[in-house]
Amino acid sequence: MPLTFAPVGKPSVIRRITGKDEVRQHLAELGFVVGEEVTVVSSMGGNLILNIKGSRIALDASMAQRIML
Repeated sequence: MPLTFAPVGKPSVIRRITGKDEVRQHLAELGFVVGEEVTVVSSMGGNLILNIKGSRIALDASMAQRIML
């Protein structure tokens, strides 16, 4: 299931990250790696604010679709 479908406030574990190598590398630099716990703080129009590794990160819907739970 893509991250865009995750319920707000419920921690989930990243299972897979799809996309080109550059995209996966960029997400890894932001802390989105397989096995890491991520929580959706809020969702507006498909864009997400996420809590990962104690930081809040905003991702647009196209990037969030690449993160599978």
